[in-house]
Amino acid sequence: MTDDLVLVTGATGNVGAHVVPHLLEHGLRVRTGDRAPGRRADAAPGVESVALDLTDPATFAPALADVDRVFLLRPPAIARVGPTVNAFVDAAVAAGVTYVAFLSVAGAASNPVVPHHRIESHLEASPLAWTMLRPGFFAQNLASAYLADIRDDDRIHVPAGDGEVAFVDTRDLGELAALVLADPAPHVGRGYTLTGPRAVTFAEVASSLSQALARPIRYEPATVVGYLRHLARAGLGVPQRLVQTVLHVGLRRGDAAEVDPTLARLLGRPARGIDDYLADHTELFAHRPSDD
Repeated sequence: MTDDLVLVTGATGNVGAHVVPHLLEHGLRVRTGDRAPGRRADAAPGVESVALDLTDPATFAPALADVDRVFLLRPPAIARVGPTVNAFVDAAVAAGVTYVAFLSVAGAASNPVVPHHRIESHLEASPLAWTMLRPGFFAQNLASAYLADIRDDDRIHVPAGDGEVAFVDTRDLGELAALVLADPAPHVGRGYTLTGPRAVTFAEVASSLSQALARPIRYEPATVVGYLRHLARAGLGVPQRLVQTVLHVGLRRGDAAEVDPTLARLLGRPARGIDDYLADHTELFAHRPSDD
């Protein structure tokens, strides 16, 4: 165990939940920042959990006390990053943090529409050492953003047209984030585009789901307006609707189609693909008992 302390934001999320155990494997001390600290019944022994709300600057300094490195992400509900995530970056500088691994999004460096672009720019202008982790679409989106449609309506409904997506597995992202946090030096100042091993259309994903679930799952391409209404009915706020729609429309242009070998190279093994994810998580998409 080293004396270095790593603060993990979003430790209950798709990526953060996989960062923590890998950091422990590297012998690092871990603190998790959460709006409801200690809420995870399966939290790893010895991991300190503290209150951290990126919309509440009063929580920043206590969470950052004695921290050397930070795994940082933008909570999906936060669209105004200036007084929230970027203010937290400033607090990290003041607290003496030396390094930040930021979970961004593919294309953020050149896409000022997405909030991640403003966070990257702020980190670059700060005195912090940093690495930008820029994943494409998560395979785990199937069990979050798309779950209700798949489980309840037997469909995938997004405005992606025939665009291909090189889905990336968040288990791999968590492993990589821990790797760069454990040894930042080779990664400082680098931005990594991170994808799975092959690109597929949503129609192909629906076909794979159909085979895995033994029931037909269809892909219904949505219009932009129709998708915005769909997200509104699902209860998402306006900023989340806009960001999610922009990201999916970009798939039509091939924004997430490129397969990049960086993830596999850095991990030293093949990256997981969409088929790996579906094989490991088929049960998540089963009809609920009340539906049968």
